[in-house]
Amino acid sequence: MTDKPAFPPVTVTLESGPTGSGSIDDFELFYARRALDRFRARLGRQGLLDLLAADIEEGNAFLRESALASDGRFTPGTTVLATRGLTSGEFLAWMEKAFAGDEKPLLDAHPEHYVMAPGAAGFNVVENIGPHVCSFYMGGWGTDAMAWAADADELLPESDFPHTMSSNLFLADGTVVGRALTQFGDTADGFTASLTVYVPTSCPPDVLEHHLRHYAVEFRNWIVAAAAARA
Repeated sequence: MTDKPAFPPVTVTLESGPTGSGSIDDFELFYARRALDRFRARLGRQGLLDLLAADIEEGNAFLRESALASDGRFTPGTTVLATRGLTSGEFLAWMEKAFAGDEKPLLDAHPEHYVMAPGAAGFNVVENIGPHVCSFYMGGWGTDAMAWAADADELLPESDFPHTMSSNLFLADGTVVGRALTQFGDTADGFTASLTVYVPTSCPPDVLEHHLRHYAVEFRNWIVAAAAARA
């Protein structure tokens, strides 16, 4: 049997044409974001919920079954971001205002954010958890919700990370399907964000891996938005 010849990888380089800065990947990202923003605006919140109703039902069933199978046990994972040129206080002030105001900057932070708004049971988030579109709530977000995290291995020294918040993530029926622990500490030229998510132990590993990537995307974009607002 003859092996197929090995071909060198194909590369494409932009040599001339556009006068603006950026790579082809940058151009594609701009157009993808613009298209997504148009669809969100045209559909509106209820339109998105109607469109995703079956996906949400399936995703919530997955989370509920995973939580029940895990019997209250969770697997943690942490994404760490280093920021220069902005303090944690400046960022968190922007975050507090964003979560209390217009939904758009919260949605804009990630392509798989569909709803981020106050709801009857708490702050309602509709987004992907791994491959699953889910609708869940964050309740008691803040230092008052730290009881469950008091003995967590992921809890960092308050002297280095004085801004610590946590929340249970739960479905409308009260089933706790995850937890979040965010910790922020200033550095000489900015701040460090330690972002921990806890998923039911029975979830496949890719669910946790993709949420760690999700954290990286959304918090990077929120940090950039906070810096832009300050400027």
